Amino acid sequence: MNRILGQSAENASKLVAVQQIFRRRTPERAWSGDPPPGAALSGRTFNKQRSEPMKAFYADQFVLPLPPGHRFPMAKYRLLRDRIAAEIPLVRFSPAPAASDGELALAHAPDYIEGIATGRVDARILREIGFPWSEAMAARARRSVGATIGACRSALLDGEGVAANLAGGTHHAHADRGGGFCVFNDAAVAARLMQVELARPGSGPVRRQALQVAIIDLDVHQGNGTARIFARDPSVFTLSLHGEKNFPFRKEASDLDVPLPDGCDDDTYLHALDLALDELTQRFEPGLVIYLAGADPHEGDRLGRLKLSYDGLEARDRRVFEWAWQRRVPLALTMAGGYGLDIETTLAVQLNTWRVAAAYWRRWQNQPR
Repeated sequence: MNRILGQSAENASKLVAVQQIFRRRTPERAWSGDPPPGAALSGRTFNKQRSEPMKAFYADQFVLPLPPGHRFPMAKYRLLRDRIAAEIPLVRFSPAPAASDGELALAHAPDYIEGIATGRVDARILREIGFPWSEAMAARARRSVGATIGACRSALLDGEGVAANLAGGTHHAHADRGGGFCVFNDAAVAARLMQVELARPGSGPVRRQALQVAIIDLDVHQGNGTARIFARDPSVFTLSLHGEKNFPFRKEASDLDVPLPDGCDDDTYLHALDLALDELTQRFEPGLVIYLAGADPHEGDRLGRLKLSYDGLEARDRRVFEWAWQRRVPLALTMAGGYGLDIETTLAVQLNTWRVAAAYWRRWQNQPR
């Protein structure tokens, strides 16, 4: 409670409400066992010094033919890549590979995969997704997943520690349908694929149990699709901090949900995140983190309804990266949502996230032998 001293009465009441969320929560599936850290799980060397750049994967060459006035910020992705190239030169970009049918099937129904591939998908599902079907839409969806797969492979299997997708975070996609500008669920597919690839013969030393993955979702909207996909999977921990009254209005149960009030400010949010990361520590020991670093909690976002500042969001990012770094858990970064009234606002938030990511990537490369 000392954290609320010196705050306004309104902010203090919000902090108390956040604390009550954690006090009344009983963990549904506390994790027992003693998995080795990410480096031991992968069997790769994480302490070698490197000269290669940080890996980043993109699919912005696929531009969807959206109608005028559509609120999805399609132009943002190429603009973000250009700004990163100009301002963070240690990042190396690679075009994302397309996720295969088999990879997508780790988290999605075959009929749905085929429907997106061919365009024979129910009109109701397309309305929920928010995009008209096109070949570019289908191709971009596969590569958005492929970019997160590439980031996970680089961070975990190649020993980079940190790697990123310039898009991704498509957390509203369920196994059998999309929604909310999300076609396939990149984090779900990538998490399950890393578990499969790490279990293959020759991937590393004998392990006591399978790879555990924590999906830390800090988009302003709850990751309902991700929560539903992993509802009965104890090897993946889903954590979501999101606007309580924001989309989706029918939410699924994550392993740890932290609903936040409209107008939530930096102090309230960061206190809630600290508590959430503490609970994650107590309940789970991941070998990989997939981080959805949404820009939409920013006060200038037209869909966010929260009031975080640039500094608050940078502090959020540092907390997540530091949590993973202290445990030497590899982290794959995705961008998730961002719908600023001015696209430059979203770009500024995401550039700050990339600067933090690059700083922690350097730590991984500079570890002594």
